[in-house]
Order: sequence, then structure tokens, then C-alpha cells
Amino acid sequence: MTDGPAGPMAKALAFLRSQGKTILIEALVNFILPYAIYSYAEAPFGEVRALIASSVPPILWSLVEFARHRRVDAVSILVLAGIVLSLLAMVGGGGVKFLQLREKLVTGVIGLVFLGSALIGRPLIYELARASMLRRSKDEADQFAALQVHAGFRRTMMVMTLVWGLGLIIDVAIGVVLVMTISVREYLIVNPILGYGTMGALGLWSFWYGRRQKRRGEARRAAEAAAAAP
Repeated sequence: MTDGPAGPMAKALAFLRSQGKTILIEALVNFILPYAIYSYAEAPFGEVRALIASSVPPILWSLVEFARHRRVDAVSILVLAGIVLSLLAMVGGGGVKFLQLREKLVTGVIGLVFLGSALIGRPLIYELARASMLRRSKDEADQFAALQVHAGFRRTMMVMTLVWGLGLIIDVAIGVVLVMTISVREYLIVNPILGYGTMGALGLWSFWYGRRQKRRGEARRAAEAAAAAP
């Protein structure tokens, strides 16, 4: 008697076992340390300097991750651009809210890059997916690139790129509203949740949409092959 497919709880536990350490590090770097640093530094150094100090752990973590996986491809270039923009956001004067808004510039620029790549006919989702596959297997990446001959595949990459660009721009719009309406301490808690929530929602949608389009494409090609058969 064979075991049935793992249930949702078993899958969740397996995911936690494999990714638990990464989740804890992400929580420490993006939630706990920024909030603790800001709370400690606000009184002696003021809001602006405390907020800049709280930005150091996430930026250092991004640099460490980039150094660990250094490779010149679309993914690494996008990560490096995010790090550079984060560092630039810390430069210059202005009040604490202006600094918070400059930090959202990172997400906004990346969202515009997604939209711009779609406008010029080079959807960034395709480049990112192919770069990820190249890290695993060149054959897999070549098979993925060969799908470009199909109009449905190109349309899928375009739609996904547009949705990601719009999703990131919406994230920025919500972030701007939060900056103007809640305290810095509340923002340090809510903003990472918003960011991870946005990325999670876009990732889940991409998985669902990609699977659906793949099934439709395979069914369409099978029907065309059957119609062409003598």
C-alpha cells in the first residue's frame, strides 16, 4: 500500500523545514533589526539618522546575497540596481518622510523597468526566468528560449511582465499613503509586510497563470497536430 499525496499541512511543514532558516534570517534582517535600531537610535540621534541606520541591515544583507550568488545575468543586474538605488535613497537631506519616500523609489524604478521592457518588446519576466534556468541547466534554458516561436508564449511573457510592473507601482502608491498616514515605527513593521505580500501575491499569480497558459498552449498544439494529420 502506497502513501497518498502529501496534504497541505505536510507540504507546509516540509517547506518550513527546508526554508525555515532563510525565513528567520529574512525576518531578523528586514523586521526585527530595523525596528530595534530605529527604536534605540531615535532619541539620541533623531528620526532621520535613526531611519538611515535602520536601513543598514537590509542593504548589507542584499550585498551579502549578491556576493554569494554573483553572476552577470538579468537577475543579478536587477538586484544590484536595487542595492544602488537603496544606497542613493540614503543620500541627501530632507525630513524623515522624504527619506521614506526616496526608499520607495527602489520599488517604483523596478516597476517602471518591467513596464518599459514590455513597451520595447523585451519582457523582463522572460529574461529573469531564463537567467534562473541558466543557473540550473543550460539545456532547460535553451528549451525555454525555443518556446519564443509560439505567439501564445510571447503573449504570456508580455502579460506577466505588465502585471508585475503594475503590481510594483501599486505597492509604491500604497506605501506613499502609509508614509503620510502612520508613524515611522508603524511603517517599519507594515512596509516589509506590504513588500513581501506584494511579491508573494505576484509570485502565486505568476505560477497559476503560467501553468494555465502552458496547459492551453499544449492543448492548442495537440489540436493543430491532430488537424494536420492525414
